[in-house]
Amino acid sequence: MLSTALRSTTRRTLATPPIRTLSSAPVLPRITERRPNETGRGGRASDAGVKVCVFGATGFLGRYVTSGLGTNGVLTYIGSRGDEFAYRHLRPHFELGRAKFQFYSSRDRQSMADLIADADFVINLIGKYYDTKKLEDTNKFPYLNYTVSTSIHEANVVVPRTIAELCTEMQVDNLIHVSSAAANPESSSEWARTKYEGEQEVLKAYPWATIVRPTQMFGHEDKLLNWFANMADRFPVVPLIDGGHALTQPVWVDDVAKTINRIIDDPEMFEGRRVDCFGPQDYSYAELARFVYDITGQEPTLSEVPSEVAKYAANVLQYEGNPMMTPDLINLWSEDYLAEMTAEEYESQPKKDKVFTMKDLGVESTPIEKVAFRYLHRFRKGGHFILAEGYH
Repeated sequence: MLSTALRSTTRRTLATPPIRTLSSAPVLPRITERRPNETGRGGRASDAGVKVCVFGATGFLGRYVTSGLGTNGVLTYIGSRGDEFAYRHLRPHFELGRAKFQFYSSRDRQSMADLIADADFVINLIGKYYDTKKLEDTNKFPYLNYTVSTSIHEANVVVPRTIAELCTEMQVDNLIHVSSAAANPESSSEWARTKYEGEQEVLKAYPWATIVRPTQMFGHEDKLLNWFANMADRFPVVPLIDGGHALTQPVWVDDVAKTINRIIDDPEMFEGRRVDCFGPQDYSYAELARFVYDITGQEPTLSEVPSEVAKYAANVLQYEGNPMMTPDLINLWSEDYLAEMTAEEYESQPKKDKVFTMKDLGVESTPIEKVAFRYLHRFRKGGHFILAEGYH
């Protein structure tokens, strides 16, 4: 077996990665199977012989990705910019000694290099949909001023570029960069534009990176279905931006995490390629709102609000610590958030330029109806037991 450095150097002499087909790939997944060079019985309690560094592990998608890595016996390096309480929910995902937690700063290149260390893979899940602001002293009244501490551009472009450059310098074998299906240089949303720019910067620094593009993700901690339920809890009126006619195609976060873990299972096949993750059906935001309130039993007034009017409220709410609305989110919600092609178009692509989907990796899209009740019923007054006799 070639050394890591030799393998990396050899790959980097290629103009484009070799094209492989699924027929030449191993059966996916191999999560619970013992690998040829693996110690132990296979799976969680074993050493899979793979080292993965994860940036952004403490986020929504990150906890599902790390759970899969722990299940597979992968030695995982997890970076955090906070204290140990920021990542303690990730510790149970791993057997003792199978995860290393380390502080880093996204503005300290050396600390990021120290986190990557001897990893075979690097996964970048870092992203931000709003500018983080902080108060600073000024010499004039009111003697306080809000200033941006971390911008959308820094989180979505600068940090991914730095990670990609480090992966090239350190001869890391594989890089998985999670972008978004909304990435578009022509979008009115800065978030969508920076997601696209971040992709381009990553590929410029590390051309054989695997780009994962999910649509909006739903799950227990999501900011999609929970957004509607939380808005109805806080306000009597819930806005539908431009009537809620824009379309979205939600994908279950666990399906995206499974896809990422299966890429790790056979990384060479996906070098320099894109993997799109999307749900089985598209919905308008108005349909999603009614779906949520059908589950929760909440009865807010749904108001069709022009995007420019909604921004008046967003200009105030954006100063919350974890804002529910920002002017840029209004722009994003006024546009369709869909996969690039239809299922038939994905199937009919030429193999040479094929954009992979979850289906190509053996992951079937989970319908939103099968998951949403699990975490939305908590918004019901009295819980879901009030609908059945015998629990009063």
